[in-house]
Amino acid sequence: MSGKSLTYKILENHLLSGNLKTGEEIEIKVDQTLTQDSTGTMVYLQLEAMNIDEIKTDISVAYVDHNTLQAGFENADDHEFIKTAAAKYGIVYSKPGNGICHQLHLENFGKPGATLIGSDSHTPTGGGIGMIAIGTGGLDVAIGMASGSYFVKVPKIVNIKLSGKLNKWVSAKDVILYVLQKLTVKGGVGKIIEYSGEGVESLSVTDRATITNMGAELGATTSIFPSDKSTYEFLKAQGREDAWQELKADNDAVYDEVIEIDLSDIPPLLAKPHSPDAVDSIVQLEGTKVDQVLIGSCTNSSYNDLMKVAAILKGNKVHPDVSLGISPGSSNILQMLADNGALGDMIQAGARILECACGPCIGMGQAPATDAVSLRTFNRNFYGRSGTNSASVYLASPELAAIAAIKGTMVDPRTLDTNIDIKIEEPEKYYTDKNYFIFPSEEGKKSVVKMGPNIKPFPINGPLTDTVEGKIVLKTGDNITTDDIMPSNAALLPFRSNIPHLSKFCFSTIDENFWKRCEENNGGIILGADNYGQGSSREHAALAPLHLGIKVVITKTFARIHKANLINSGIVPLELVNEKDYDGQDQMDELVINDLVTSLKEGKNIKVYNKTKDITFEVKFNGSSRDVDILLAGGKLNYTKQGLEG
Repeated sequence: MSGKSLTYKILENHLLSGNLKTGEEIEIKVDQTLTQDSTGTMVYLQLEAMNIDEIKTDISVAYVDHNTLQAGFENADDHEFIKTAAAKYGIVYSKPGNGICHQLHLENFGKPGATLIGSDSHTPTGGGIGMIAIGTGGLDVAIGMASGSYFVKVPKIVNIKLSGKLNKWVSAKDVILYVLQKLTVKGGVGKIIEYSGEGVESLSVTDRATITNMGAELGATTSIFPSDKSTYEFLKAQGREDAWQELKADNDAVYDEVIEIDLSDIPPLLAKPHSPDAVDSIVQLEGTKVDQVLIGSCTNSSYNDLMKVAAILKGNKVHPDVSLGISPGSSNILQMLADNGALGDMIQAGARILECACGPCIGMGQAPATDAVSLRTFNRNFYGRSGTNSASVYLASPELAAIAAIKGTMVDPRTLDTNIDIKIEEPEKYYTDKNYFIFPSEEGKKSVVKMGPNIKPFPINGPLTDTVEGKIVLKTGDNITTDDIMPSNAALLPFRSNIPHLSKFCFSTIDENFWKRCEENNGGIILGADNYGQGSSREHAALAPLHLGIKVVITKTFARIHKANLINSGIVPLELVNEKDYDGQDQMDELVINDLVTSLKEGKNIKVYNKTKDITFEVKFNGSSRDVDILLAGGKLNYTKQGLEG
């Protein structure tokens, strides 16, 4: 009998129903959940709609790290709503300023062998500590809290076997950029990436978390590392060694695919505009002028990362033409930097110290100047995400970013005549203050949930009809992101709890008249191309189109989380049987789909009649029988309430 992968061991230990076979849908026990505030308002509105008394997870945490720029009452009201809802249901609340959800969860609650789902696409960060951590839509998290379970199709398991050690000036960020260069932003779709090999030993837990964090950019369901001595030392330093257990794959584990990477072969890398897989060597980009450098985000804001930055900045000055901003990942990291002098080194060099929050990564402040080059340690550089459409955003390691901030250009650090020691030892003990957390209490459960005037009801679909008609109100190209569908900049983020207002900006960076066209045509159908809906897990990219009357989205292929969010909203995601049919349909063509309900129930291909061109083409639905039932009910909330009430 063949050995088991680490992934299968954890899934098997949490299996509630179904068969653990590739492609089959299973139900697993959910140990933990997390939300952040830009998705959290919808999650807790949905939880309220289920009329439950208490959550069924071991621990759930509501983080506030996105909407921290309180330019008006909207964000503050949302925070109060989340705080009071958390108190009512027994959820831990993390106050603004505490830090970034994924870094905080790693420090305070991450547990090897546990399952975690989160309403943020970078939830797989938890895989760095040996968790099965999956990013999902908000409704899936709400249902996970209400039911204690989550349904997922068993992905293929890809083993990336690491050997060797990283050279100086090469970091974990370069490892995941190297993987992205090999696999692309579509390479992980329908897969879990499991890391193993002797090379793992040289990577710290936060190094591993950087790699699993950006596994989201591969489109992977999640990524995971074994739990070993390094994991134990990290948990011990956090005062949580009791949470540790050793976890690894069997020596004879079977995988769907094995990729071998020698860490010593990886050079310093960057991702060029406008995709995380547009990877190139620093050698090819050396000399590129840089206007802005931003260091932080859930990818690279750990103690280890920022200590490297401080070592590079110490005794140097930020270039006169560069603006350098640094966002620590947690309040405890910031306190440690302040107490050991590293923060002083950063300030002395001329860095701007930003709040412990997501901030610039999601377009919340620090938008670059017109036509500027911005070098960031973040995980995404999609067009317009920075808040400036004309900016060129590059992704790089903290080391490359700090050097560029000093030099004013991209520099290959291997050419520098310097004795800077960037090998940082993990601290024996981290600060573990919990002053920014509000933990559940019996008194808190009596709280009245507070809703400000900006919080509007979320749209709910009706049961699916057998015939759907509508015009193609938008035809898009490949790799459309959820940032394209529902932008998330500083001006719009305060309205994440107000779908009617937000919907007027749906697809606005691509077509500012989209919402008007939907209004004039009573909604309609979207025609997409390849990898439609990649990027963030934001279910607003499904809820806003739902509000605008979108009934069906037809594409060549979908990104995993967005497809699930469309199903959850009752919008039917269909894929072209013959991808060449994409070229034969145009925007504003009128489509008619007959026998939709019947075809979905019977698992048949579906005929679509283009009334404008008098042609017919076929589409298919790729999903489980449970997905079909959800669509027939008009979305997952309706489906779940039927089950709860039944």
